[in-house]
Amino acid sequence: MPREAWVAEVTAARDRGFDYFDWLTAVDQLDDADAPGFDVVTHLWCLDRREHLLLRTRVPSADPVLPTVTEVFAGAAWHERETFEMFGIGFDGHVDLRPLLLPDGFEGHPLRKDFVLAARAAKAWPGAKEPGESDADAHGGAAPGRRKTRPPGVPDPAVWGPRPDGAPDVPADSTGTDSTATGSTAEGVDGE
Repeated sequence: MPREAWVAEVTAARDRGFDYFDWLTAVDQLDDADAPGFDVVTHLWCLDRREHLLLRTRVPSADPVLPTVTEVFAGAAWHERETFEMFGIGFDGHVDLRPLLLPDGFEGHPLRKDFVLAARAAKAWPGAKEPGESDADAHGGAAPGRRKTRPPGVPDPAVWGPRPDGAPDVPADSTGTDSTATGSTAEGVDGE
C-alpha cells in the first residue's frame, strides 16, 4: 500500500475486528534496485475469529518518514521508537521519538544494511577490556572467575576430536573415562 494510506489502512483493519496490535518493525530493502527503501510491517490479530493480518508499506530511503499509528493503537508507540532508533525511520505525529534500546550517544542505525558492523575498528570498545580479556596479570597470572564452558551441543574436543594413532575409536563418556573400561562397546549400547 502507499505510505499515504498507512494510517487509513491500519484504522480500517482495526474497524474490521483486527483490534489486537502485536508488533511493528521494518525490513531494510536498500538493495532493491527498483525502489530502495524500507518496508514497514505491522502484525494485527482478530482474537474473536483467530485471524491475523500483516500490513506493509514501502518508505523510500530518500525520505524515510511515515505517519504514526499511535492514535489507532497506543501500543505502537514503543515499536515505532524502536524502528526509529534501529532503522532511522521517522514517524510523523509521534510525541516521544527518543532512544529506547541503544546507549546515549550511539551513532547510526544498526539494523540498516549499510551500517558498518566493524565499528570497533573505527571506535574503541566502550568497555574497560576487550571481550575475552581477563585480569590474569593483576592476580599473579591466574585469572579468577568463571569456569570455562562450551556452548550447549558442542562436544569436548579432547573426547570427540581427531584421535592420535593408537587411540581407541570409542569416545569417552561424560566423566572423561573410556567407556570400554566398563565393558560396554558401541555395539553394546545399541543392544547388539
